[in-house]
Amino acid sequence: MDLNIKGLRVIVTAGANGIGLAIARAFAGEGARVHVCDVDQTALSALTASDPAITQTHCDVADRASVQRLFDEATAKLGGLDVLVNNAGIAGPTAKVEEMHPDDWDRCLNICLTGQFNCTRLAVPLLRQSGNGSIVNLSSAAGRVGFAMRSPYAAAKWGVIGFTKSLSIELGPDNIRVNAILPGLVAGDRQRRVLEAKAQQRGISFAEMEKTAFSYTSIKDYVTPEQIADQILFLASPRGRTISGQAISICGDTQMLG
Repeated sequence: MDLNIKGLRVIVTAGANGIGLAIARAFAGEGARVHVCDVDQTALSALTASDPAITQTHCDVADRASVQRLFDEATAKLGGLDVLVNNAGIAGPTAKVEEMHPDDWDRCLNICLTGQFNCTRLAVPLLRQSGNGSIVNLSSAAGRVGFAMRSPYAAAKWGVIGFTKSLSIELGPDNIRVNAILPGLVAGDRQRRVLEAKAQQRGISFAEMEKTAFSYTSIKDYVTPEQIADQILFLASPRGRTISGQAISICGDTQMLG
């Protein structure tokens, strides 16, 4: 299927690793022009070697001066913007709320939710000039069903859905569509670390924790970053031009997060 996205100008936050890297490569593979940011300089350096066509900026989305530099450099490279993928996020702490350090709460919300605001506010004036303006925000199954001992992460991801829905109404008159993606258990190191932390909290093995996690899903398998990328490409393409304000789950029918 030709999605007709060749030449689209795309920013992907946290695009040098994991889900973000899969998204960036998927867009580039379809002929889009892609600029990524990341806080991991080592990963950015590796991306320079592996994918030289994908341009980049070192950036912490929680830092507004850093985000301004990202957009200055991205627009200089791309000459405008058609798609913003707000992918940056962290797992945050795994702890009971009364045992959680406030700084850990703040950092999680600042990256996972406020970071999307920091990028979106600079993207919107550029997207208004696009004939195919699209924002895709990464939420999570935790933004739909909650997540015990992961309250800052769940709170941020619920907030992403409210942010997405509100923006879709606000930006609809400008023909800018806004959607959220809600992944479930995603294959990769970050998911493994989350499950390991929860296993340690409960005093059980990783295998037992993994079995418990999948007991709440209909499809007993990890979501791949490439599956998430495929959905985002469709939403950002002209074929997705009337899809907006949606919270789209890619989670194997996750009914609960244990």
